[in-house]
Amino acid sequence: MPIDHTIVSEAIALRRDIHAHPELGFSETGTTRRIVDVLERAGIECSVRPDGAGLWVDIGSGSRLVAFRCDLDALPITEATGLDFASVVERTMHACGHDAHAAIGVGIARTLNQMDFDGRVRIIFQPAEEIFPGGAVQMSAEGVLEDVEAILAYHVDPTMPTGCVGLKTGPITSSSDRFLFTVKGPGGHTARPHETVDTIGAAAKLAAELPGLVQRATDPRVPLALVFGSINGGNAANVIPTDVSLTGTLRLLDHDTWLEIPKVVERLAREIIAPTGADIVVEYETGIPPVINDVNVIAVVRSAISSALGADALRPAHQSMGAEDFANYLEAVPGALIRLGVGTGRPLHSATFDLDEDAIEVGIGAGVAALLGLLA
Repeated sequence: MPIDHTIVSEAIALRRDIHAHPELGFSETGTTRRIVDVLERAGIECSVRPDGAGLWVDIGSGSRLVAFRCDLDALPITEATGLDFASVVERTMHACGHDAHAAIGVGIARTLNQMDFDGRVRIIFQPAEEIFPGGAVQMSAEGVLEDVEAILAYHVDPTMPTGCVGLKTGPITSSSDRFLFTVKGPGGHTARPHETVDTIGAAAKLAAELPGLVQRATDPRVPLALVFGSINGGNAANVIPTDVSLTGTLRLLDHDTWLEIPKVVERLAREIIAPTGADIVVEYETGIPPVINDVNVIAVVRSAISSALGADALRPAHQSMGAEDFANYLEAVPGALIRLGVGTGRPLHSATFDLDEDAIEVGIGAGVAALLGLLA
């Protein structure tokens, strides 16, 4: 599907502008203004969120409506790419490709705006994908999914060659929940542990035993990762502290298990701690569901992109235990997360991450084809 060269070149210029001026979650007001400026100059009316961070546009007419989500936020990373358009903002960088997602979304909107088709396409430019639990929750609450039949999104994939698109039915990214355990006791002297409760020992027991017990308490066919990220307690070598805190995340790829896992974790944590004599406070924060790509949506997208780019452009997409707040939209409507090859091999969320800008044209063309396929 040929794409207007001007639209592609201006999308690349927009990507570079956004890349040079990154903004963290829920502060993407400058990014939003840049996108609005390009779209309004193309004659597209924009609906900006009340706080100025994020927007959406509707293209076309008709009763049927499908959507495409783009994310806008950067990461708190100091850029080390050496690009001419590297970030000018201290300790802030587009290290996850959201600058390209936004530029592609603008290109899709402008391309569709030049076409005649039956139905409507809503392009959603969402803030705060990187913030737990994510800006998708807020935009959904604001009604951005009203009347939407299906929704798509990209995530750039530096391990996939430019020109290729990765598709997968079923789970493609993991859930992400957070927990905080506080192990409590009366405290005391390390010379007399028998007179008190060893909160450090109890916390160590919890950290050592909980991951394996959670695995045993859930379906072994469901990939699951419970990992501790911090353990804090005590200030002196000869003092048993009154409390020790442990934090971490739990990730899995099954929606039903995700709904049940908080009760499992709390029960097991209490059972582990009980023999030590310590008390435990369990704070479990349910965050982002797994992304489960809809089988029917994937079938339509596969056919449409194959027709537009050729069957050789399609690749199987890998599963990831990383989370993507696009999953929150899929709680309401069917959809699919699509991997877009950007061919650099540089890891996401790294200070040297970059992408092949030829992927922007591929993303526009594949996105237009997929969205029109959903409306067909």
